[in-house]
Amino acid sequence: MNFEPSAKTKEYQERVQRFMDEHVYPNEARYAEDVARDRWQPAPVIDELKAKARAAKLWNLFLPPGKSPQNDEHGAGLTNLEYAPLCELMGRSNMAAEVFNCSAPDTGNMEVLARYGTAEQKTQWLTPLLAGEIRSCFAMTEPDVASSDATNISTRIARDGDSYVIDGKKWWSSGAGDPRCKIAILMGKTDPDAAAHKQQSMILVPLDTPGVKIVRLLTVYGYDHAPHGHAEIHFENVRVPAANLLLGQGRGFEMAQGRLGPGRIHHCMRCIGVAERALELMCQRVQTRVAFGKALAEQGTIRADIAASRMEIEQARLLTLKAAYMMDTVGNKAARAEIAMIKVVAPNVALRVLDRAIQAHGAAGVSQDTFLAAAWANVRTLRLADGPDEVHLESIAKGELRR
Repeated sequence: MNFEPSAKTKEYQERVQRFMDEHVYPNEARYAEDVARDRWQPAPVIDELKAKARAAKLWNLFLPPGKSPQNDEHGAGLTNLEYAPLCELMGRSNMAAEVFNCSAPDTGNMEVLARYGTAEQKTQWLTPLLAGEIRSCFAMTEPDVASSDATNISTRIARDGDSYVIDGKKWWSSGAGDPRCKIAILMGKTDPDAAAHKQQSMILVPLDTPGVKIVRLLTVYGYDHAPHGHAEIHFENVRVPAANLLLGQGRGFEMAQGRLGPGRIHHCMRCIGVAERALELMCQRVQTRVAFGKALAEQGTIRADIAASRMEIEQARLLTLKAAYMMDTVGNKAARAEIAMIKVVAPNVALRVLDRAIQAHGAAGVSQDTFLAAAWANVRTLRLADGPDEVHLESIAKGELRR
């Protein structure tokens, strides 16, 4: 396997890095000010930077070849392996992914619509998502069942003539706090009597449909992630056209697996970007602080932490690139074990590096004065999102035992 970046990847890496240096990093403080001024409204600086990114043709970079209905304007036609290093760069800033229209859950929802949507569904929802005119959420996790086993999902999607009627509760529908969020892809149960993995379906639910109620916005270790937000949403007798169903009844699991593979690559490479930034901050900090008569950088324990962090980051990156390579060459199903491995490895590595960097910063590390505390809280959620560690470990172990 050759993980040497292609000429195309190098070109995009240089362009994304330059854009980050010129536009993203200098505006991080302004972004924080915009959010603090009006937490649940889009930050004006984001719209300004999105326009610049789109003009620079650094837009929808996540879309693989042939998936965009308008490839000349939307998407760079990059493979998973080509996109992964760009995702790492975006992970270094909490605003970068949105600037390039590459942020979750929109990326996964756009991939679902591109792969499984009808022409009408694409026109109504995919086109404005690709243009960055609206945002979306994914309604799968439920408060009343153990959603790590998705067969537990109890939200009901019942056929009634030319409509489906939806009843149930969802939470951790990330992005639903944003006023630009106009559409949810909801996973629910259409046939409780079918085989376990044929009971669920996915359906498009506009958030302004009567009966859709955003009950509350949840916090992550106290962070509300405004204006993105993580919502608990109740669906009470929500009626949508039957044409809103995606792909067909009983095919929800099939689409979920297709959606989660690339999304996990994106999450993991962003984690590596977070870890890289944390390690840089740690190295800078320990060279400027003196304790017990010498710089922290001269302390053996600090040096061991730096070395361990570098080794772990390199291992996590290589494993993630291997998974991306396999997805491109042999498909998501054959790469199942590698995808499961990176989903466990990358967030745990990022958390360890962040923890060491926080320790090296002392009290400043747990405050709002660096990105470390908020990044730790954000990455910690990824040990639960897209399947908890335990589910992935079980899958990896089963594969080993079969071999």
